[in-house]
This record gives sequence, structure tokens and C-alpha cells, in this order.
Amino acid sequence: MNHAKLIVAAQVSKAWPFEEARKLIKRFPQGKPGGAPVVFETGYGPSGLPHIGTFQEVLRTTLVRRAYETLTGGALTRLIAFSDDMDGLRKVPDNIANRAVLDANLHKPLTRIPDPFGTHESFAHHNNAMLRDFLDRFGFDYEFVSSSDMYNSGAFDDALHGVLRNYQAIMDIMLPTLRAERAATYSPVLPISPLSGTVLQVPIEVVDAEAGIVRFEDAGRTIEQSIFGGHAKLQWKVDWAMRWVALGVDYEMCGKDLTDSVRESGKIARALGGRPPEGMIYELFLDENGDKISKSKGNGLTIDQWLTYGSEESLGFYIYREPKSAKSLHAGVVPKAVDEYWQFREKLSTQPVEQQLGNPVWHLLRANGYAGGASGALGGDKLPVTYGLLLNLVGVLGANATRDQVWSYLGNYIADADPAAHPEVDTLVTTALAYNRDFIAPTLHRRKPEPNEALALAALDEELAATSDDATAEELQTMVYEIGKDPHFAFEGLRDWFKALYETLLGSPQGPRMGSFIALYGIANTRALIAEALAD
Repeated sequence: MNHAKLIVAAQVSKAWPFEEARKLIKRFPQGKPGGAPVVFETGYGPSGLPHIGTFQEVLRTTLVRRAYETLTGGALTRLIAFSDDMDGLRKVPDNIANRAVLDANLHKPLTRIPDPFGTHESFAHHNNAMLRDFLDRFGFDYEFVSSSDMYNSGAFDDALHGVLRNYQAIMDIMLPTLRAERAATYSPVLPISPLSGTVLQVPIEVVDAEAGIVRFEDAGRTIEQSIFGGHAKLQWKVDWAMRWVALGVDYEMCGKDLTDSVRESGKIARALGGRPPEGMIYELFLDENGDKISKSKGNGLTIDQWLTYGSEESLGFYIYREPKSAKSLHAGVVPKAVDEYWQFREKLSTQPVEQQLGNPVWHLLRANGYAGGASGALGGDKLPVTYGLLLNLVGVLGANATRDQVWSYLGNYIADADPAAHPEVDTLVTTALAYNRDFIAPTLHRRKPEPNEALALAALDEELAATSDDATAEELQTMVYEIGKDPHFAFEGLRDWFKALYETLLGSPQGPRMGSFIALYGIANTRALIAEALAD
């Protein structure tokens, strides 16, 4: 693909990653002066296990990063995945076993709390490792940065100097935003207690800004202590602003629950002599009850749960779509996301460049490390079987179906039905078996056919008996259509006929194209299903 043509198309593309990247183009049309990288940042609070809400921020930020690189013809960039692991643990998450370990260490920095899972140096190290594992599995290019490492090593000391030098300016920004009770004890700096090791929420007095010495009360004692070298951390909004300035962050997005924080942290960043980053405020994910997903509650889906029931690509696809609209995040959305991803992937190679840049798969492939041009992005790939059809197959086979059993049926539908030849299908076979076991099999119920439906099923059986085993899915679909349109069976429409097939043969109110299902399941096996339905 001609890169000049690609850039021209990207300059006017309405795809949201390009719209976001154009904000940065106004700041750095060809990258930062002197060749320094444009810095993208994402934040993670490891007070709970990572969930998809955490992962989505890294993915979406990466999409903007790649869009900016496209617009600039390859300007240097870097992505920092920052963990707020210096925070004190305020509440024990609901979904954590061995809670007593955490209860005994409330309000200590997360990296100074033992790991309740017994596998890592601390609770934060465990959760950070889980996040990094998935980001690595997806192929992200990022630099992991720990807040505790930055504070403890002194890397933030210069920035902390700036906070103390501008202490009153920061207080003037924050105090008007606080309730009177909160304002009475508010401090931008949170010292670490030398007595208990906890993060203290107490007023402080700046004794010597240049030396970093502050004074505060701790358990009835007056303490003077340096804030450098990990002996203090900053309040959240001040910490965010300090980080932007210290790390030179140029772009960071966040959820709408942080709208006020973005505004106030931006003012603090300016007070510190820096410039707030560009960014997007996105809508939040909701669970199946419409509640915000939360690390502490453990509601919604975890990363591992999505990958149990769907593919990595489908997760990225679901996250890409409509970031400024609230979306439900539960197991029920997974199958549709899987099939829609492959529908968009199949279209890619046939689309003109302008449409390709609006295709989610174009962006996802680049985020995942693919560096080709617009028309070379693996377009035209097509799965030989849809995920929906696989779910219907395993639904008929039952909760105890096996991978080998499913592949034996795929031999009816795929010429070279070998897992090694179709690794993407093999992944979906595994996830379909899990999805069927946990969500479909417990709900299936095949009802007895009505008299007219029984006559139509008998007619279908008769037609199948006279049909060759190598009949195509389209030929079988036409056969099903013709029976449904026959006035002798008195269906009000084809919709009623297909609903009858789904409910009497598959035990579900919805289902696949029946021609495709019969071709996959096999004519003899389908006739056996009909016999069972008519025998009830």
C-alpha cells in the first residue's frame, strides 16, 4: 500500500483512534522535537485482580498510539503501563481468598503487603504479574513501571521537590473541590508511618521544601521525616499530575468516573510547570445487571473468563467498538463478538483504503504487532465454520462432548478437518465446549412438536433420506426452505418453521442456518434427531 495514500486517508478517517491521534498531531505534527518519543500512558490500580476494564485501557491506548504513528509516518513513541502499587489498601476485595492476610495489613502500600496467594513478593507483585502476563500474551509493546519502584528508588524525588515548592498552589486548587470536613485534614502528601508502615491521611507541615522534610502527627507523636526515597506518596490527583510531569506523558485516557480528576490534575500539572496530556474519556463497562464492573467486587468478566469462552481477537474486537458508549460485559456477549470479528476480518482485503481504516480488524492487527500496509493486513481470512454453528453442534452433542468428537463432525464440513491445519477453529472448539458446558447445556429443553410441525419434520426426514451425503449446505438450506413454504404444513411464515426446528431438534429458541447445521452434523445424525423429536 502506498504510504502517502494511507496517510491522506488517515487524516480524514472517522475511526475514533485517528480522531484521538489527530489531537496529538496538533501538539507534535512530526513527533517531539529532538526525536524524543511521544509518551502514552495507562494506569492500573493493583488493589484487586486485573479485569477486562484494566486490559481495555492498554488496548485502546495502543490503538491511538498506532494511529498516531501512521499519521506521522512513523514518529517515535513509547507506552508506559503504570501500576499505582504504592497506594495503601483501603478495602479487601470481595473475590480474594485468604482475606486475613490483607485484613491484617490494611492501609499499607500494596507492595508492602504479603501475597495472600503465596506466589509473589507482595500482593501488588502478584496482581502486577497477572496484568503483565496477559499484556505479553496479547503482544503489546509496552514498558511496565511500578509506582513503588519510582518512589523507593528516588526517581520521583525531583518531582516531589516540585510538589513541596508549589504546595500552596496545589492546596488552592484542591481545597475548593473538597467538603469542609475533608478539607480540614487534606494534604497533597501522604507520609508513610515509621511506626505502623501505613499510608497516613493526616495534615502535614512543610518544614524544608529543599530537603523534603515535613512534620505530621502519628499515633500521638510529632514526626519529622523526609518524603523522599519511598517515605511518602502523593494523594491520587496530585500523584497523577506529578507523574504526567515527571514522565513527560503526552496522552492518557480514562473512564468517565475520573472526569473531575482529569480537570483538577490538569491544573496541578500546570502549577508544577508541566502540560497535561491529551486524552479521551470513555464510558465504563457494566455487568449483566447494569452495575459498573469493579476490581473489589469482582463482578463482570475477568480476562481469563473471556478467554475460557472466546478468543483473544474477539476480546479486542469487543473493546474496540464504541468506546464512548456504555457496554455490558458478561458471558452472553462473547459468541457474537467472536463471529463479528471474523466477519470484519474477511471483508478487510476487499475494502478500499478508506473503509479499511474504519474496519476494527485493521486497527487490532496493528495493535497486535502487525506492521504491514492497509491492504496487506491479512484480509480475506475466513473461518470454515462460525462460532455460532459450533455452539449449536456442541449443544446437540451435550455437556460431556469432547474435542475429538467435535472434530470428527467437522470432517463433514471441512475438507482438511485437522486441528493443526485450523488452529483458530481448534481454539473455538475448546471455548465452545466450555461455553456449552457452563451456559447452554443447563438451559436446553427440546419441546414436543405441534401436529403441523411433526408433519413438516417427517417430510424433512423423507427428503434427507433421499439426499446424498455430499450435498452442500446451500442445497440442504434450499430443501429446508421449500418444506417451510409448503402451505400443506400451515406455517404462518418461514420464521415459525425455523423456530420449530430450533426448539424441537436443538432445544433452543434460536439457532443456525439449518443447511449449514445439517452439513456439519451429518444427514444420518440429523435424521436421528428428527426421529427422537417425533418419538416424544
